[in-house]
Amino acid sequence: MNGERKDIHNSEVPVLCQACEARHKGICGVLKPDELLHLSQHSVRKSIETGTELVSDDQDIASYSNILSGVVKLTKMLPDGRQQIVGLQFAPDFLGRLFRKTSQTTAESATQVNLCSFPSTLINKMIRQSPDLEHRLHEQALAELDEAREWMLTLGRKTAAEKVASFLFLIARHADPAEDESDGVTFDLPLTRADIADFLGLTIETVSRQMTKLRKDGVIQIVNNRHIVVPNIERLAMRARVDT
Repeated sequence: MNGERKDIHNSEVPVLCQACEARHKGICGVLKPDELLHLSQHSVRKSIETGTELVSDDQDIASYSNILSGVVKLTKMLPDGRQQIVGLQFAPDFLGRLFRKTSQTTAESATQVNLCSFPSTLINKMIRQSPDLEHRLHEQALAELDEAREWMLTLGRKTAAEKVASFLFLIARHADPAEDESDGVTFDLPLTRADIADFLGLTIETVSRQMTKLRKDGVIQIVNNRHIVVPNIERLAMRARVDT
């Protein structure tokens, strides 16, 4: 990127990209103006309703996407039909598995999701031509690996109370990257109680009980069952036993 940040108001930036706050931390942040223009000419913005399957397991990969807003749920299914949530993705994550012809997970919109999608063949070609793009994608893949290892620790060693707090902390930190955490964080739960229990390896009753305890202790506020207010993110982090 030659050390120069392409500002959102830069006249060289395509109109489609100028209002995209997510792009600076995503893969588009390392593209030169001509590369960004080339990508934008083949990109499509999509608004996806909650509960829509975006990619199915074993589906041929024809496109990738940048997540502009919302939460995407990744699941794996066993041959007998049992399903497990294996991850969540947020803006500005890259949706899609590079260097494979078919998908190995199912991706579903857990909330309303906005995507910027582009052909996989185009990205594969751009990766070969742009070391900066390849490096950014490598960084994102390693970040996902680090998060997966942290989540293994959560599932394997943390108590039920710490697991629920860790889940809420995960959403609080990623649901709206532009939000000022010093003033508290608010978000709608992207998963049902059943999905949260599945994700954490707990029962629905345990999840509800631990959330009630967090509410009674003043760590969170719950409005209309799905809307969560976190007045102090540090208190939630302490309950989750995570570093901030």
